[in-house]
Parts: sequence; structure tokens; C-alpha cells
Amino acid sequence: MIDKVVANAEEAIRGIEDNMTLMLGGFGLCGIPENSISALVKANIKGLTCISNNAGVDDFGLGLLLQKKQIKKMISSYVGENAEFERQMLSGELEVDLIPQGSLAERCRAGGAGIPAFFTPAGYGTEVAEGKEVREFNGKPHILESALTADFAIVKAWKGDRAGNLVFKGTARNFNPPMAMAGKITIAEVEELVEPGELDPNFIHTPGIFVQRIFQGEVYEKRIEQRTTR
Repeated sequence: MIDKVVANAEEAIRGIEDNMTLMLGGFGLCGIPENSISALVKANIKGLTCISNNAGVDDFGLGLLLQKKQIKKMISSYVGENAEFERQMLSGELEVDLIPQGSLAERCRAGGAGIPAFFTPAGYGTEVAEGKEVREFNGKPHILESALTADFAIVKAWKGDRAGNLVFKGTARNFNPPMAMAGKITIAEVEELVEPGELDPNFIHTPGIFVQRIFQGEVYEKRIEQRTTR
């Protein structure tokens, strides 16, 4: 067995440099790699292209990287909770590629599966389709979308073992598993790190073959984007 454990987030992000492309898992603020994002902020790495479902909020998640202008391009499906993101996009400081959510998930999955491109009806007839090849299948127009990969994929799991096998919980399964497959190097931070054999093989969502580095994160804030009370 290859022991893939590293000491902490700072050691996990070793090798990430300016102008690299990163995938960061999570859905909204659920299941985001909080410790790794904090380490990226402290390392002051610049010019990043970030592929993520969202851009965090102004003071949490990827919003912390946006505050320090460490991101040059966002490839996302939802960015509605971040005023700084809006400001940078409208001022031209930030390049943005907005993608239908299902297309984003499938482009990541395709990248991890070695599929270079696929046709989808999502986005046809909108700005999303501009400049893309269109073909008709079963009487319906589809646009060609290319797969996404990254220099590093950074994901957050509920549990993981020293061999890199991962179990995700709830909504964190939306983008973390496909992104874990699509990084040249995949970093996993986990809430609980266990020994090999402790995870039931029937419930492992990402096999360790896709993970190169794993560490147990520190305290997780698990921020809620919009809290409604009465």
C-alpha cells in the first residue's frame, strides 16, 4: 500500500504555482476544501484559473482568493452570492466562463474518464453555444462541449483512508467525485482519516487510485450561504 498522507494543507498544496488551473470541489459552501483554500491564500499564489461550482461568498471559500486577486479566471456554474466577484467581472478584472451546471459536472467527469468532448442540448440557442459546433441528434440540436482537466484537483471528503479512498457525505457528492478524477494531481482533505480496511468497500465513492495526497483537516466552519429562520 502507498501511504499518501501529508501533514497538513500547506504540505498538500506544495507544487501549486502561479498561473495553474485548479479544480475545487463543493456545492455552494457545502463540501468545499476549506483548509486548502486557506493555505492557497497564505501562499499568495497568483493568476489562478479556478474551476468550481461557485465562487464562494465575499469572506469565505473562493471569495478569500478573489479578495486578494489571486484568481484571474473563474469557470463556474453559479456565482450569485459574491459581490466582489460581481465587481471584478463587471470591471473586467476577472475573466468568467459561466457554464450550465449539468454541463460543468459532465465536463469534469469526461475529463476524468479520458473523454475529450461530448454533445449536449444544454445551452443551445444561448450565449453558451457561441462558437461551438452544433449537431442534430433525434431531431434536437446539441452543442459540442470539451472536457475539463486541471493541474491540481482539490476535494473535501467526509472520510478517507491512508491509501486515498474517499467517502463523501450528502451534497458534497455533487462535484467532488468527478473533480477528484480529473486532476493531474488530486489533493483530498478529510474530516476523518482512518486506516486502510476501515472503510466499507461498498461505500467508497472515489477509489484511492485517483488521489495522490490526503490529510485530515482542522476544524471546519461549514458556513451556510443563506440561513432562513422564523
